Amino acid sequence: MATTHTPAPIAPAASSRGAGVALMSGSAVSNQTGAAIGSLAFDTITPAGVVAVRQWIAAVALLATTRPRLREFTSAQWRLVIALAGVFAVINLALYSAVDRIGLGLAVTLEFLGPLAVALAGSRRRIDLACALLAAAGVAVLMRPQPSADYLGMGLALLAAVCWACYILLNHALSRTLPGAQGTATACGLSGLLFLPIGIGVLLAYPPTWSALGFAVTAGVLSSAVPFLCDALALRRVPAPLFAIFMSLNPVLAATAGLLILGQHLDLWQWASVAAIVTANTTTVLTRR
Repeated sequence: MATTHTPAPIAPAASSRGAGVALMSGSAVSNQTGAAIGSLAFDTITPAGVVAVRQWIAAVALLATTRPRLREFTSAQWRLVIALAGVFAVINLALYSAVDRIGLGLAVTLEFLGPLAVALAGSRRRIDLACALLAAAGVAVLMRPQPSADYLGMGLALLAAVCWACYILLNHALSRTLPGAQGTATACGLSGLLFLPIGIGVLLAYPPTWSALGFAVTAGVLSSAVPFLCDALALRRVPAPLFAIFMSLNPVLAATAGLLILGQHLDLWQWASVAAIVTANTTTVLTRR
């Protein structure tokens, strides 16, 4: 995953809608392309090494652009920031480990159940129940028993989904108490610190090649820094529902990036499952007022 940061949107002007769509498209393509490129370094520095480098790049980029006022944080705000830092640390490691085992398209599709669950939580609408059943059917097909099924990889992707749901809730709470993206940037910085011993240990145990480092750094830029900037600018130009619909395209783009960059093929049933989960989320968004 990728991690998408969503500051409070500002009502867009009609003339800037096209720019907003272009920014959202660029964000989604960059995010999944970066994840696919980062996967190319797995054999050399392992998923943990790629995640560590990605976290360091993201931390530097976010802290440099946001410059949070740490001394002004209250103890309650710090608790939320620390919790979010833990989520950042787990979500990317779980997702990249899942990608290594089951492929980019399926991992991102299962991870996407996190925001879908948040969208459906507490709803009593029949249409949302139908969407939940459609998504559940897609998951059932993806996780159906078969000789090649990798349940550990699927479990890691579902752990990433839980973390994404937690990210949404924690980031929403932080946005109500801290201006801008100060909380998110600080959490990302703490997560980068958490990965210092892990990353150094991995890179010492598995000496990286220049190409592997280049892949990992590219993943950090394309999957963190670029989406953050694009999403922040897009949300000033488009309404939140339209933004959510574009987020729904991530599983499709992940499967496409996996095919074009990594040579990972999905069968017809797997593509149908991806379509079911994407349709469930899009329908939920479109039918809300």
